[in-house]
Amino acid sequence: MGIQGLTGFVEERGAFFTELRVRDTKLVIDGSSLYHRLCFASAVDFRRGGDYGAFAATVRDFFASLRACRVAPFVVLDGGRGPEDRKLPTLRGRAAERLRAAQGLSRGEGGCLVPLLTREAFLQALGRLGVPFVQCLAEADREIAGLANRWGCPVLSLDSDFCVFDLAGGYCPLSHFQWQSLAAGEGPRGCYVPARCFAVEKFCRHFGHLNKSLLPLFAVLNGNDYVEAAALEVFFCKAARRGRHGRLQGLLTWLAQFAEPGEALDNVLKHLKKHQREKMRELLCTAMEDYIPSDVNLEDFFQKGRYECEAARALGLPRWVLDALARGKLAPFLSDALVLRSTFLHVQVENMQRPSAHSPALPIRQVIYGLLLKVSHSTEAASPSKQTNELPVVCEFDRLQKTLKKTFVQGASLPTDFCDDHFSLDKLTEVPMSCRLMLLMETLGVKMSFLESIPSHLQLPVAVTCYWIRCSEPKVKLHQLKALLLTIVCGELHSITNDSDPTPVPAEDNSIAYNNFLKWKEKKLQNEDFDLDAAHSFCQWQCCLQMGLYLNQLLGTPLSEPDLSRLYNGTLVHRLYQELKSTPSVENLFSSSPKMTLLYQVLLNTVESTVSPDFFQKMSKTKSESCKKKKASNKKKKAIRSAIPETRHLCDVNRFASLGMDD
Repeated sequence: MGIQGLTGFVEERGAFFTELRVRDTKLVIDGSSLYHRLCFASAVDFRRGGDYGAFAATVRDFFASLRACRVAPFVVLDGGRGPEDRKLPTLRGRAAERLRAAQGLSRGEGGCLVPLLTREAFLQALGRLGVPFVQCLAEADREIAGLANRWGCPVLSLDSDFCVFDLAGGYCPLSHFQWQSLAAGEGPRGCYVPARCFAVEKFCRHFGHLNKSLLPLFAVLNGNDYVEAAALEVFFCKAARRGRHGRLQGLLTWLAQFAEPGEALDNVLKHLKKHQREKMRELLCTAMEDYIPSDVNLEDFFQKGRYECEAARALGLPRWVLDALARGKLAPFLSDALVLRSTFLHVQVENMQRPSAHSPALPIRQVIYGLLLKVSHSTEAASPSKQTNELPVVCEFDRLQKTLKKTFVQGASLPTDFCDDHFSLDKLTEVPMSCRLMLLMETLGVKMSFLESIPSHLQLPVAVTCYWIRCSEPKVKLHQLKALLLTIVCGELHSITNDSDPTPVPAEDNSIAYNNFLKWKEKKLQNEDFDLDAAHSFCQWQCCLQMGLYLNQLLGTPLSEPDLSRLYNGTLVHRLYQELKSTPSVENLFSSSPKMTLLYQVLLNTVESTVSPDFFQKMSKTKSESCKKKKASNKKKKAIRSAIPETRHLCDVNRFASLGMDD
């Protein structure tokens, strides 16, 4: 959520805060705010797709600081959009902002853009660190407030909505939480995190002893993620003041004359036309309920592992799905597809002239939709018209050139050798694991026998890489593949040589190889140009990996989930790609370690074995052929209203994926 202008207003006036020493306490953390904040703090290269290793290290350092101060963290994350989908207009606006940021970064402008797999990397880091967390069904604010009040402890977030909640332990903004500068305490109590806590009493006193029960009405009148303030322009013409934050200050001062919300609301509605009043009253009252702490007992979840939520029960979702969502074992993307039949595909720093980087992963998403929405092979026997009506359709919000568009995509009907009518979503966990593995492998177009020589934790990313080189357009270059595989090997080497567990002593040749790598990394790169087409290709790989991860989750992880912190480093993969073009010997970067050299060769041979021997040697089409194709494409564009036709030819590895519908 978030209240327009409130963060800037309270930041400018330090008088609204009290100093706080955070130690020896529980702390309820807004997980979504935290991973965004730590992502920006880890100095990742936003232009090149992120460095999940550096991000995970920052997450580790943050929780180490809390542990040093004997702070017990409990992380609460947002889930999907919720069954009512009230926040859809706001999310569309944010997606458009993300698209503009990606455009700017692609042109070399500054800016920040959270890398695609940051949330997944954050959850993995929490799991490794043993930090307890829960993923709510929808937005987490009310449940965060409810848990913090139950324990009487502070909330840590960057969401201005927590200035409005009535919090027993107060709200600590992350911007004032100095976890990197611990202070030594006096006496036996030890160190603490210097912080500042928003003092709602000081805030209300500043506006003529405003009753804090009026703050929820202030939030919804001023405009939050659920109420558009423009609908109340007539009222604001009377209440607003001039100058910076004049609208906000005028509203608070005006509200201070009322004793309770009902009286104030009646006076607001007087400024509207009679036929608008009841509808606006209902809208505002519903929005004000968002500031009442939830009665969902998250303490029970953290103690017993059960997420009991009336809204979740009302959806009638299978118990295993609810449990997996609460534990973060299923992504919010899956719940949105299941509950709303609608998903957002987040843009990266791509070549905006090409189809979305998510296009190659379309067949994987269609299988996900088919599984979630219970499509069985029986629909295949139906007539074409009947099949079109019966196959579920999911609305995807994705990039088309430089604008956000929605496209309607059909779910895939599942193959007969996987399931029958008895295997609906609620019984998916009863399907033999061998069958689930088979479905995953068929979707990715890889035989399991090809992966037998690959370490188990790398089998999924290698299978995804095989899929990527066959499905991406433009075609993946050999140097791009090698750069990606060398980056994966580097992650393995880093893990071996920097493991916190002192028991397994790394072999000397591994240490030598890693030191040689660090020396190479320190050298100045001859060509630091940003290759947008290479970036687009690596973006496609991340999109394929993301959907591969989600399908693997939905199938109960028939393949081990890879550690993202050691899998992808955008700065490194781009540098390796540039160097391989001019200095092929960089392929021997880990030659002093026979183990790492062998791993690289096994990875490369496995991926190359899934395509024709001349796959990377084929010459591109002649110039005349390309020109003809471009002219024909331009003619078609006028008649095309959705992105789906652009992706139809991209991948034919999934023998049962049905094609998407035009918008």
